[in-house]
Amino acid sequence: MSTAMRRRQFEKAASVTAFASLLLVGVDPAFADTAAQPTAGVTVAPEAAGASAAAPAQASATAATNVTAAASSSAATCNAKRPAVLFNRWQEDWSVLANPCVPRKPLDSLKYIPLGGDPASYLSLGVNLRERVESNNAPLFGIGTQSDTYLIQRVQVHADAHLADHWQFFVQFEDARAFGKNVVTPVDKNPLELEQAFVTYTGALGGGTFKFRVGRQEMAFDLQRFISVRDGPNVRQAYDAIWADYEYQKWRFIAYATQPVQNRDATVFDDVSNRDLTFSGVRFERKSVGPGDLSGYWSRYNRSNAHFLDARGPERRDVWDVRYFGSHDRFDWDVETMLQTGTVGNNTIFAWAVGSIAGYKLDLPWSPHIAVQIDAASGDRHPHDGRIETFNTLFPNGYYFTLAGYTGYSNLIHIKPSITLKPTNDLALLAALGFQWRETTGDAVYQQANQVVPGTAGKGSLWTGMYVQLRADWTIEPNLIGAIEAVHFQVGNSLRQAGGHNADYAGVELKYGW
Repeated sequence: MSTAMRRRQFEKAASVTAFASLLLVGVDPAFADTAAQPTAGVTVAPEAAGASAAAPAQASATAATNVTAAASSSAATCNAKRPAVLFNRWQEDWSVLANPCVPRKPLDSLKYIPLGGDPASYLSLGVNLRERVESNNAPLFGIGTQSDTYLIQRVQVHADAHLADHWQFFVQFEDARAFGKNVVTPVDKNPLELEQAFVTYTGALGGGTFKFRVGRQEMAFDLQRFISVRDGPNVRQAYDAIWADYEYQKWRFIAYATQPVQNRDATVFDDVSNRDLTFSGVRFERKSVGPGDLSGYWSRYNRSNAHFLDARGPERRDVWDVRYFGSHDRFDWDVETMLQTGTVGNNTIFAWAVGSIAGYKLDLPWSPHIAVQIDAASGDRHPHDGRIETFNTLFPNGYYFTLAGYTGYSNLIHIKPSITLKPTNDLALLAALGFQWRETTGDAVYQQANQVVPGTAGKGSLWTGMYVQLRADWTIEPNLIGAIEAVHFQVGNSLRQAGGHNADYAGVELKYGW
């Protein structure tokens, strides 16, 4: 790509960014994005990971309480608070703006548009904007690639309608583009698509709360190790799905049947349900099991034409997952294990993975948090023996280890000590050192999405390499977050013999939510 063409692309991206920023300026709800990369003590809370199913059902009660409070004496104190901008935008409850005592911000008339006389019936509009400049001097460790510097941009616009106590209608559009990138993949570019469009019914049942949701939607479990919305790359993962859950006291039971959305970038609105892939199952969650919370699920992953190093054909994979996480005093932990069985063509599947992170918060200035992350996933020890042991990463988030995403979660042993400092409430600094091995030399080194690093299968030693990660997250304003990350990956002999070399990554990101 010529320098002039790349410059024109960056100028175009900058103009789009400036225009979007002008639309959003002056609006400052809290930007509570919980999908940061894993740090001990931080638990991602998307749909099935600690998010309360009772939240939508509480919207009407909240609105009614707000109106009652507004009707009380003028001497009463207004305790209503503005909602935060959440990772899952459909979980927000803007009915609080029915209360006239809540301080108003610019464009609040678009955050709460009454629909009739019931305060719980309203329409809310919102926008997400993410800009990230990335520089990577050796994608795929330089094997058949060249240095790349580019801008990725994601804009999301949504409308969220609530009707009385029970119904929610949510629609979100997404426009994701890559400017100046050498190789543009389906997770980099997806111009103007329907990201989510679903209907939810919520109601009381047997002393608990029942919720049923149908349509195109995002879903994620736990720390998003294996089931995620793929927030790391530019194009997020959606599912055409039916979802039902029941929450009773400390229990929650979930059932889901999905066809993941297949992203295509030929034109606008061309994404479709992936007819070659389904993912369905059941899940439970139990709060307060000892000092932590327990969850588990079984899922069936069906793919019509799978390709592995030594097998291909229809894939029927049963997924068994258990997770236990919590905190006690200054300690925190998150442990998850997954077993996979089934078949690929005439071959049987037996694969496994374990992910864990534990930390301790010191009572010192800057609140140092020391953590150790340990991950392992199986590889295929004996190719062509009729048994597939390569772990299928399913729907990974793309930045579980680092934002650079040099390696994936297959045939892996990974140990990562880290320290996080908070000089102020608005600034977090992370320093980490990661060490990686293969679980077996019989299998390859894997990059993201179960893609093989060429020339590594069955060759070299277990040692893959080590990396240094430095990251800073800065809440510039309540609705504007900046982040800087740098990664240096020093390759081992196995990657070097395959033609790879050391790699450096740097990324600068801005996220705005309204």
